[in-house]
Order: sequence, then C-alpha cells, then structure tokens
Amino acid sequence: MEQKKVLLLGGSGFVGTYIANRLSEQGAKLTIPTRHRDRNKNLIMLPGVDMPAADINDPAQLEALVRGQDAVINLVGILHSRDVKLPYSRDFEQAHVTLPKQIVATMKATGVRRLVHMSALKADVNGPSEYLRSKGEGEKIVLAAQGELDVTVFCPSVIFGQGDSFLNLFARLLKSFPIFPLGMSQARFQPVWVADVADAVVDCLDNPDTFGQVYELVGPRTYSLQELVQYVARLCKCRTRILPISEGWAYLLAGLLWLSPRPSMSPDNLRSLQVDNVADGSGQTPPGWRPTALEAIAPTYIAGDSPKQRLDRYRWYAGR
Repeated sequence: MEQKKVLLLGGSGFVGTYIANRLSEQGAKLTIPTRHRDRNKNLIMLPGVDMPAADINDPAQLEALVRGQDAVINLVGILHSRDVKLPYSRDFEQAHVTLPKQIVATMKATGVRRLVHMSALKADVNGPSEYLRSKGEGEKIVLAAQGELDVTVFCPSVIFGQGDSFLNLFARLLKSFPIFPLGMSQARFQPVWVADVADAVVDCLDNPDTFGQVYELVGPRTYSLQELVQYVARLCKCRTRILPISEGWAYLLAGLLWLSPRPSMSPDNLRSLQVDNVADGSGQTPPGWRPTALEAIAPTYIAGDSPKQRLDRYRWYAGR
C-alpha cells in the first residue's frame, strides 16, 4: 500500500482497532477522531496515528477532518437505541443515515474521492428492525454517490474475535447463571473473523476493481444461535442448562435487558433475527476471499485462563 492519509471514523471500536493496526503496519497516516482520548491509549501509541478530540456529527468539525485525506473509512454503527420510532429512531438515524449523508456531502465538497463504508449483512430499507432499515438507508445513500466518489461497501455477518461482544458475551453469561434462557434459538449466522474483515477493508483501498462494489463478508460455515451458544459452553466447560424459550418470552426478556444501563439485548435486536444473517448466494465476496473458520480462532480467546491466553489478551489490549 502506498503511504496514504486515511480518516478512520469509528476507529476506536472493535473492528476499527484491527483496521488501525493493519494500516499502521503498512505506513499509513491515520486520523481517528474520538470523544474519549484517554480511553484509547492503545491506539494513540501506534505509529502514524493521530487521535484528535472531535465530534464527527458536527459538520464543521467533520469537514476539517476530511479535508486533505486520501480516503475515508466509515465504521460508525450502533446496536441499541433508547427510543422506538418507525422506520427507525433518532439514534439509529443519526449514526446510520445522517452521518453517511454528511460524509458523502463533505467528501464531495472537499474533493476527497475514496470512501469505504461498513454496512451490515441483510441491511434493507424494508427490513424487520430499526437497525436493518437504518443500515439499509445509509448503504443506499453511499452507493448513490458512486461516480462522484469511489465507493466500496462491506456487509459483514456477525463478527467474532479477541475483544468481541458476541462470543464473549455468551461466555460471560454462561459462567454467571445455571440456566441460560435463549430466544430465537434457530436464528442462523455465518460468523466472520474480525482479522479477515480488517484485511478486506485494507486490501480494497488501492484496488480500483472494488469501486462501486458491495461485498458480503461471511465465514465458511453457518450455525444456529443455539449451536453457537452450545459451542461456547463447551469451550468454557460450563454445565449451564441452555433453555430455548418462546418468542413471547424472548421479547419480554429482551425488553427487561433493554432497560439496563448497558443493554446486552433489545427487542429490536430480536427483530433483526427474523432474517437469517447468512449469505444467500446473490451477493459477492471480495477478491481472494478465504475466511477463517470460527473453530480455529474461538478457542484461543474464549476458554480462558492459560498463561498464553492471558498474554494474548494483554497484547490485544496493548494493540499488538
């Protein structure tokens, strides 16, 4: 990769951390705006990384960040909103619709052409959830800019890896409770490793063949939600009883969890599960896509407490 100046929006999150490490290794000059600089010391220490305190939802601040960049990568996304509104709440609208619209407008105004946008598998303006509808609208806005901008869109299934809030969440709950009530147990996923996602994003930056393309990022195997939870239980050596529950009870439980200060589940998340999070064969994957099996990675960070695993966790938190 030629040395580039890249604006990485959402770069302090789970996926962003991996992409930042990849780009830093390749000599890119990265700008990763944040509202909480003190929480991201692992990224600040990376060569070539600048982390200015900024509000990317402010048009003037966003313009100052975009100007002079060679590429913009937008990873911003949220899973929960405290509001409920059709077709989507203000929180979902701001993160998934308004911000992409402002990014496109700002790039056009500043002459920056290269945009990589992270959408979601099964994002659809007519989808069953606020999350999928707002993600679909944002994807539509970005793709409409192709021609004036050089756009690539990625649509990943659920992403796993060291530091995830997916398999790690199951592991934490399974270790904490003797009975694990599981709603939507037959919902299907095609989990994809975060390092594979990061490589796909970084590799596309200099590849004009990816301009105007939408790529599905999925792993090599499909699992039901129940199969994934059972697999995590085996890795953790937990004897927790996994209890599939009806849709009604699942929505009641999700509603209660949604009220907590840091919700792990919401009714809107369950509505997203009405659509299987798997590739249906109609989409395409990136050039040379060879995804890593979940079974090759999950045991290295889920099971737990060996000295090597503890060292791996420390290295991840240090950004190494």
